Amino acid sequence: MKLQVLLEPSEAGGYTVSVPSLPGCISEGESIEDALSNIREAIALYLKPTEDSLSAIDGAIVREIVV
Repeated sequence: MKLQVLLEPSEAGGYTVSVPSLPGCISEGESIEDALSNIREAIALYLKPTEDSLSAIDGAIVREIVV
């Protein structure tokens, strides 16, 4: 999966990074590399379904796939 991210210099130093296609998915890092590593983790958590959301659907079958 490819997503565009927006890196912006932070006033306090480092970078703030967000994912425009995932509202509220934001992270930061002291360097561009740190910020990109952190946003990868944030994206994975953002896209991971929660137990509550899965159990709300009667008869749902849960499978993991690689995209």
